[in-house]
Amino acid sequence: MSHDPKHPQTLEEFMAQALVMEREAAQRYNDLADAMETHNNRDVAKMFRTMAGYEAKHAQAIMDEMGWVEAPGMPTGAWPSMEPPENVPHDEVHYLMHPWHALQLALAAEERARDFFDQLAQVATTDSIRRAALELRDEEVEHVGLVQAWLAKVPKPADDWHNDPDPPRHID
Repeated sequence: MSHDPKHPQTLEEFMAQALVMEREAAQRYNDLADAMETHNNRDVAKMFRTMAGYEAKHAQAIMDEMGWVEAPGMPTGAWPSMEPPENVPHDEVHYLMHPWHALQLALAAEERARDFFDQLAQVATTDSIRRAALELRDEEVEHVGLVQAWLAKVPKPADDWHNDPDPPRHID
């Protein structure tokens, strides 16, 4: 990564950052699923809903582990870019995409999250933060493996996958 993220100074600050990342990833996956459903692309919508479920479970696990009833505030400047590393960019989604494409986007997001937590573990200022970052990194490694296994089961689409024989038309 070219920019260093803001280094959390306490375990609570680190877990608050991880919580926001997981919640935002779940919301983004749900938003993408909604968009795919709007375009009757149910297979891809289902993939995004499944990923949203995983992220929501991670967020709840963080809440439970920390004993939080309400989420704490998020420190500003926590991400190396404007978006949390695990978010799938909206502009990379196409209404005709296939499950293979959705999984490629999910794989990239999970790899960014893995790398993010790995980097935080390397620069952690306390052992508790280092351990938590390594644990979250290992969860992301599991997600990477899961997405790679899914990818092995879906066909790669033809190069002309984005050609729509009946494209949407805007009428004034």
